[in-house]
Amino acid sequence: MLRGSYTARIDEKGRLKLPTPFKAEVEERHGTSLFVTSVDGECVLIYPMPVWEAHEQRLLQIPGTDPTLARYLRLVNFHGQQNEFDSQGRVVIQTRLRESAAIVGDVSVVARVDYFEVWNFDRLKAKVDQEPFTNDDARVLAQYFIDRELPFVG
Repeated sequence: MLRGSYTARIDEKGRLKLPTPFKAEVEERHGTSLFVTSVDGECVLIYPMPVWEAHEQRLLQIPGTDPTLARYLRLVNFHGQQNEFDSQGRVVIQTRLRESAAIVGDVSVVARVDYFEVWNFDRLKAKVDQEPFTNDDARVLAQYFIDRELPFVG
């Protein structure tokens, strides 16, 4: 399971050096193959390939004629590329996606349980400030924890 956030760097060749804890966890559980994409162009999503493939299997349950599916696939494939991280934990993020997400230099790498996001720090900070986690959000999540209470529910 991926947890936390780290500062990482995009080098002059467009490579992101994965934070060591993320690299170790992904490599141990899933190998080095990744799918690098975005849905909105605001941040980069990096999926271990087995996690992405499981997602694709769920997508196969949606009728291929569904226009929402078509739009989603168009976006993730427009931004997406299959990739591998090297022995130093570096993965190339294509120019189009780096420019769209405004990721250069130092970036924030944020865990999302089984994949992670790469953000321009200022964009991430603005999003966190504009969309705070509320007690209503906590109550929505609490419904999934039938036998125990979430520690943040007030």
